[in-house]
Amino acid sequence: MRLNKYISHNSKYSRREADRLIEAGDVKINAQKVTDYGYDVKDNDKVTIKGKALIPKKAGELTMIVYNKPRGVLVTKKDDRGRATIYHKLPGKFRHFIPVGRLDYASEGLLILTDSPEVADILMRSDLPRSYNIKIDKPLSQDMIDAMMNGITIDDARAGGHEKSNIKQMEFKPFAEVFVRSEKPKYTKLRVTITEGKNRELRRFFAHFGANVLDLKRVAYGDIELNNLPENKTRYFTRKEYDELHKFLKEVRKIDKTRA
Repeated sequence: MRLNKYISHNSKYSRREADRLIEAGDVKINAQKVTDYGYDVKDNDKVTIKGKALIPKKAGELTMIVYNKPRGVLVTKKDDRGRATIYHKLPGKFRHFIPVGRLDYASEGLLILTDSPEVADILMRSDLPRSYNIKIDKPLSQDMIDAMMNGITIDDARAGGHEKSNIKQMEFKPFAEVFVRSEKPKYTKLRVTITEGKNRELRRFFAHFGANVLDLKRVAYGDIELNNLPENKTRYFTRKEYDELHKFLKEVRKIDKTRA
C-alpha cells in the first residue's frame, strides 16, 4: 500500500495531511526518514509519525458509523470558502473516516462513514437503494411520473447541479420506489428510492421539469435507516447491520473475483 494511503488508512490523518507529514520529514520507516509518498509499505515495515509508532489495523477490522448530517455542512475535508464541513462537526476520532457518497450543502440526513477505503468504494459503486424524503415546489406532472417510472436521459442536466460542475448529460434509471406523502397546489412531498448516487441526481432530475427541490433528506441507504438519530449525532452499526454488511461484501468480492 502506498505510504500516504497507509497513513490515512491507519491513523486520524487525511491523505493530504499524510502528504504534508511526509514532505516535512515527520515520517520514518524502520527509523529512516522517507519523503516518497508512493513508497510501498511492506508487512514488516515499522512506520512512525513524529516519533510515535503507527499501529496498523488488524486484517478484516472494520468500523462503520451512521451520521445525521445537518444542512449547511459540506461532505469534504476542507472548503476554500471556509464553510463548515462534517469534519468540523464529527468527534475527532472519526477525522480519518471516509464518507460513503455525498450529500450536498443544502441536503441533510443519513451519511455512512467508514475507516475502510475498500468498503467505502464498494458501497459507493453498488446499486443499493438510497431513500430520500424530498419536497418540491410544484405538483407532480405526468412527465415527472413517466420519467420516474421509466427513466430518462437528459442532454443538458446542468440545472440543479453545482455551478462549477462539468457534468452536462445525465442518464437517470427508473426510480425503485415513489410514494407521495403530501400534495398541495404549491408543493409536493415525496419519498423516493433510487439505486444510484450521481452528482445532485434528484435536484437535476426535478430541475429538468422546472421544479426546485426545497428539502432533501436521506433516510435510508440499503438496510441502514436513519430512524430517530438526532441531527449532528453519530452511532455505530449494530451487530445485525455488521453481519448483513459482511454478507454483502462477501458476495461483491466473489463477483469481482469471477470477473477478474
